[in-house]
Amino acid sequence: MEDKHVLQARELVKTFDQGGKIIKVLAGVDFDVLEGERVAIVGLSGSGKSTLLHLLAGLDSPDSGRVSVDGDDISELNEKSLCEMRNRKLGFVYQFHYLMSEFTALENVAMPLLIGGKNRKIANDRSADILTRVGLASRLDHRPGQLSGGERQRVAIARALVSEPLCVLADEPTGNLDETTAEEVNQLLIDLSRDLKMSFVVVTHNHELASRMDRTLVLHNGLLEVREQ
Repeated sequence: MEDKHVLQARELVKTFDQGGKIIKVLAGVDFDVLEGERVAIVGLSGSGKSTLLHLLAGLDSPDSGRVSVDGDDISELNEKSLCEMRNRKLGFVYQFHYLMSEFTALENVAMPLLIGGKNRKIANDRSADILTRVGLASRLDHRPGQLSGGERQRVAIARALVSEPLCVLADEPTGNLDETTAEEVNQLLIDLSRDLKMSFVVVTHNHELASRMDRTLVLHNGLLEVREQ
């Protein structure tokens, strides 16, 4: 059986105008992610890694080129369809957790399911299950201010996974954590991606995390280059 592509990018070009000077951040990027594959993207600060991730998620538009998620060209989707696609097929983890402080861990994780139309009981049951998977069974009713930094990031990971997306896009997911906590969260990401058979695309400066992905790509001079593992 042919491998399934969950994410594809073709000839992505993105430029920015900095005081009248045009900066080409992406210069024709091609990128493929297979079902269940873990891919790291590394590169110098300012090389365009986060920009690429935003284009893959449909949060920004390229100057030219196209992105397909599960075979659908996202440039052809209207805003409503694009939001529905992100809700069902993509998960997001950022350097900062972006949890809503007034809601509990359970409520934060359940939010994507409720937005997607699930009833509250199903959303809560699924959220409790994924929070248990990330080691927070005893913290369901705690608000973010009552959690440690590592626990807040675990909640954010649970929120990204709760919809069972095809692919999780993570932007420096352990960048704000101390070394020990970062290693715990890194291992959690590896274990979950393996157990749940989801694809992961991780932008990181953490070479230890990158080395544990299936592939590592370096963004350099606007193009992706393969790094030998």
